[in-house]
Amino acid sequence: MSDATIAAGTEQRLTAQELKAQEKAAKKAEKERLKRVARDEKAERKRAAKSGFANVANPRRSTLLTIVCALFAVYCLFPFVYLLINATKTQADFTSTFGLGFGRTFALWDNIKTVFTYQDGIFGRWFLNTVLYVVVGAGGATLLAIMGGYGLAKFRFPGRKAVFAVIIGAISVPGIALAVPQFLLFAKLNLTNTPWAMIIPSLVSTFGLYLMWIFSDQAVPTELLEAARVDGAGEFRTFFQVSLPLLAPGIVTTALFTIVATWNNYFLPLIMLKDSNWYPLTIGLNQWKDQASTAGGQAIQNLVVTGSLITIVPLDIAFLCLQKYWQSGLAAGAVKE
Repeated sequence: MSDATIAAGTEQRLTAQELKAQEKAAKKAEKERLKRVARDEKAERKRAAKSGFANVANPRRSTLLTIVCALFAVYCLFPFVYLLINATKTQADFTSTFGLGFGRTFALWDNIKTVFTYQDGIFGRWFLNTVLYVVVGAGGATLLAIMGGYGLAKFRFPGRKAVFAVIIGAISVPGIALAVPQFLLFAKLNLTNTPWAMIIPSLVSTFGLYLMWIFSDQAVPTELLEAARVDGAGEFRTFFQVSLPLLAPGIVTTALFTIVATWNNYFLPLIMLKDSNWYPLTIGLNQWKDQASTAGGQAIQNLVVTGSLITIVPLDIAFLCLQKYWQSGLAAGAVKE
């Protein structure tokens, strides 16, 4: 074997050793890097937990905020739990057992049946009356709020600022302060003790109008409307085919506010209506509640509680089904682009 061959083999062995050493050094460096990353992440988590800094991967946890939210949840759910428990009791159990404890007899289905058959099924009439007031009154208020808010947001006309001031002022006036003037006005028109005494006042929703004004201004780009007009679309076609789909979250939010306000309306029907056949659920259930205090009246608190439970079911269903649109509608304008 020549000296050149030996030298070449020695150089090749040295090169392999060097490559092996470099590979080992690289693995060691990578291991050290991973250790540093893990150490930095651990330090970051400790710092975030201490200082309250939060991000998506490391959310902030506040014990005080958790306690406050839990107390608020209990406060909101307590009336529903009370209704649910006491709706299962008979009248005897209702007056003789603890309010948050079940009675000796489970009478929920019997109570529901009795609610719809008591006094010749007047509860069903009250329920249909309430649905009528909500569909016509709240539905009309939502439609007027949509069209009015859209017009105020997308069209410029003299007196627009004055209209805005009137709307803001109307929002600040409580509805109960207008009930008596409305009663005097409707009495002059001979509309008291009729469904119109409930429907016509329900058609006005200043808060819904303001909400749709703000939402329309942000949700419907002016450039989109101009493009539709250039393409030959009229104002009504632009509104119904272009703007209306973009306003869906705001429409649902406004509809929910008006529906709840009309469904739970108490003082207005109290002074407007005398005929029990036109009572909504709020007045009808209150009449049942006061029945025991009248001469010869029968105490039916179990039916009042069961009727109240039935009354809130449609609202719960509406909120759960429309929750996605409602949340996005409330969040509109929360982030500045």
